[in-house]
Amino acid sequence: MTRLALLLAAFSAAANAPQLPDFRNIAAQAGLTDVFPNGGTASKKYIIETTGSGAAFIDYNHDGLLDLFVLSGKGGTNRLYRNDGSGHFTDVTREAGLTSDAWSQGVCAGDFDNDGFTDLVVTSWGGITLYRNVEGRRFENVTRQAHLDQSRVRYNTGCAFLDYDNDGKLDLFVANYVKFDFATTPKPGENPYCWYRDLAVSCGPRGLPFDRNVLFHNNGDGTFTDVSDASGISKPEQSYCLSVLTGDFNQDGRTDIFVACDQTPSLLYINRGDGTFSEEALLRGAAFDENGKAMSGMGAASADYDGDGKPDIFRSNFSDERETLYRNRGSAEFDDVTLAAGLTHNTRFVGWGCGFLDFDNDGWKDLLLANGHVFPEVDRLKIDIHYKDRAILYRNNGNGTFTDISERAGPGILERHAARGVAFGDYDNDGSVEVLINNQNETPSLLKCAKKSAGNWVILALQGTISNRSAIGARVRLTAGAHTQIDEVRSGGSYLSQNDLRLHFGLGTASKIDRVEIDWPGGVHQVERNLEVNRVVTIREPRR
Repeated sequence: MTRLALLLAAFSAAANAPQLPDFRNIAAQAGLTDVFPNGGTASKKYIIETTGSGAAFIDYNHDGLLDLFVLSGKGGTNRLYRNDGSGHFTDVTREAGLTSDAWSQGVCAGDFDNDGFTDLVVTSWGGITLYRNVEGRRFENVTRQAHLDQSRVRYNTGCAFLDYDNDGKLDLFVANYVKFDFATTPKPGENPYCWYRDLAVSCGPRGLPFDRNVLFHNNGDGTFTDVSDASGISKPEQSYCLSVLTGDFNQDGRTDIFVACDQTPSLLYINRGDGTFSEEALLRGAAFDENGKAMSGMGAASADYDGDGKPDIFRSNFSDERETLYRNRGSAEFDDVTLAAGLTHNTRFVGWGCGFLDFDNDGWKDLLLANGHVFPEVDRLKIDIHYKDRAILYRNNGNGTFTDISERAGPGILERHAARGVAFGDYDNDGSVEVLINNQNETPSLLKCAKKSAGNWVILALQGTISNRSAIGARVRLTAGAHTQIDEVRSGGSYLSQNDLRLHFGLGTASKIDRVEIDWPGGVHQVERNLEVNRVVTIREPRR
């Protein structure tokens, strides 16, 4: 081959190579300069210092722009940042009524009273708080009025609004981690569960008492009823539960619940349709890894990564463990395909928040997860496992496999933090999904791609009428050209966090959307045709 031919071949290969992103951390420029404390920085005495906290993208004032909500441990406050519409955010925590002083853990969003404004639940060690959104101006703590006060101290972690009985009103699921008490929990090194690689570290979860998960039914009058026992949700009694992921995994029109569990089998509650759930993770292949081992599950996310029309599940885990990708082969029967998908080599990271996003808008969901070790003490070992670590970004190859492009994806991905909660959303409505990361004892990260994607896109903002106003549980099937994608509106997910309730689809080179099918939780099947691309499209549920 001649020199010219070689140069032309190299140019052609470069031109046709998949697009690489350039993620930058723009938190400081965007006004996110507050530090969010979560226990010690050089060492941690108690497990409560290790697990927090989450983050959220929500449009609290209903102006079409996503605002930011970041949770804090003791010594700080949860903070709400209003999107000013110019790439900058303003702290409005105090005027919004959201100041706090607790070990905050998780956040989930949904319009529980169907008044058109998104409400918030914050979980913490000690209790849960329901904040009712008052006309997009402020939030009112209505926990007691809503009958959500807890009779004892609980280590509440992940949460999600869901309409499990499809009655148009959002119910609430809350996961619980361990029974923890400062007075009775052993100190580092005091028992065999308080060591890591010969380092004395905070104790747990092994060796600490289990707790049970909770489900509250929305009565439709501003109050909830605890139906944990009657529904079967409280039946599992030996699980350390963290993140909550809802979805219609068996595609029967009812919302199921997956819970990522730490050092115990993960849970999959199958909705029976009669007000009860059956925990079937072991039977359905979603409890362990392919070797039958219970992993240290932290975060959880769902997408149809392989384009076969079924919702799959990803779970982040501890160092010296593989991440876990469960492929749904139909009817919520799962196979661990982590190895086949190319996700087995990053075993030195402790993964937390995670999510599927289409960074290049090619119509295939990519995968990002944030990392950071549990124990600051690990840095004393001077090995390849670090307390603060970088994120991981996998590009979806469109053939059931992923490629790790982390080291070529921009400086924002490579920054090292003790990351926990991660939320995904397009805060400036330009078709590129941004990533909000809550870092322990630091300012948050806000990752934005500096390169404009070559692919077209659409964001679907769904509004329920018969169904709940937030459209949580609505299932979408979108076809553009020869490619069909599915997604679902979810509350909660990732690690103790809340993603944008709107659905983002990359469309590749498709210049129009041929068909959008929506299965609303209320039972309505809606079809929209010939939608335009590169915009936010609002779709309201038709009344029968």
